[in-house]
Amino acid sequence: MSTKKILVLLGTLLLTAIVLTACAAPSAGPAGPAGPAGPAGAAGAAGPAGPAGAAAASTDLTCKECHNAEGIVATKMAGWEVSKHGSGTSMAEEYSNKSCAYCHSGNAFQAALVAGKNFSNLDAGASEPSRQDCYSCHNIHTTYTKADFGLKTVTAVKLVVAKDKTFDGGTGNLCANCHQARRWMANFVDKTDATKFAVTARFNTHYSAQTDVMMGLVDVGTALGVTSTASPHMSVKDTCVGCHLGEGNNHTFKAQLATCVKCHADATNTDVKGFSTDLSAKIATLEKALEAKKLIAPGAEGGMAAVVGTYDAKTSGAIFAYFLFEEDGSLGVHNPAYFTTLVDAAIEALK
Repeated sequence: MSTKKILVLLGTLLLTAIVLTACAAPSAGPAGPAGPAGPAGAAGAAGPAGPAGAAAASTDLTCKECHNAEGIVATKMAGWEVSKHGSGTSMAEEYSNKSCAYCHSGNAFQAALVAGKNFSNLDAGASEPSRQDCYSCHNIHTTYTKADFGLKTVTAVKLVVAKDKTFDGGTGNLCANCHQARRWMANFVDKTDATKFAVTARFNTHYSAQTDVMMGLVDVGTALGVTSTASPHMSVKDTCVGCHLGEGNNHTFKAQLATCVKCHADATNTDVKGFSTDLSAKIATLEKALEAKKLIAPGAEGGMAAVVGTYDAKTSGAIFAYFLFEEDGSLGVHNPAYFTTLVDAAIEALK
């Protein structure tokens, strides 16, 4: 190619480059917002296994918060096992009866609390009973820490017989669910003469009436002309629990002297100033008077039983009071003034 043609070609290329540069777009603006993420891709292949971790130490197990050398659980169980709650005698009696299972079977009690039932409105008894054990009262093995010892319920208890009354004794409310009367004297009023009572072999509150006694509610006082009074022990912090477990949480449920001395500084036992001894002597006098009048007699299962019959209010009151003292089981401590007045009135009623 000639030199002239080469120069013409180079000039043409240079001109083309200048024109293209002049027509180029302006510089790019800022980036726009990101678009939506696309679908996830397929999982990749698993990587190689990592090194084995350190073995767990016994100190890592929360079980040891309770099951340990200090015996937090073992000491409570040792006490509970010798108590009436732990011995199983209550469990073995009437657990299949829907009127009884609430208090006679620990698992029935738990189920009833969940269902909002009490011993007066259970749908059925327990098919398989359990004792009133740790699970009956405590929320066991939910967190596997000491927090599990919380109580199943501390809600104030609306009483069954005293329908317009509510017991509110702190953590003692748990106890009041069972430890209340099943019946009063009013349940035995004679159908043909309302001034008299039809006394049966079970002329009583049906045991464990401590809540009614503490509140001074049992209607036997009316029959004997005695004014009911609440116990000063209602002021004990946590009532039943405060006295029977104390600060050491003694699970034999035996009344704790350490609680008594907070008010009775010179007390050396629960028979403060010989009160229970004196009351026991009066109850013995009442028993002799009732037996002499053939109103009570040795029962088939041991102890004394009421002689079936229809009696006037004062005579019936004396019988009912006698069995109330026995069923309460505190030798008057649950309500000292009220029980003293009742036993004196009962003795007088038989003269």
